Amino acid sequence: MINVAIYIVMGLIGCGLLAMLVSGVRSLIFGKVSMMAMGIMAVPFVILIVLGLAMDSWAEAGIMTIMISVGLTMLGLLVSGVKGIFS
Repeated sequence: MINVAIYIVMGLIGCGLLAMLVSGVRSLIFGKVSMMAMGIMAVPFVILIVLGLAMDSWAEAGIMTIMISVGLTMLGLLVSGVKGIFS
């Protein structure tokens, strides 16, 4: 029973990801979102693919991707805050 539940959950996650992808492409086509915003959302996936191919295991690449993404987020918040102070 547990094995069946795991496959059902994985299928639901896949359907959700597919729906988000289709919605994002649709929004991009209709001009509701900028290309730059879509590019920023793709950065972690690009980092994961590059690190996954470069490192020994994909698990290590996933952990490094999370660490790099958190660091980039903190850097972005710092830059945004400093920019807000001077403008």
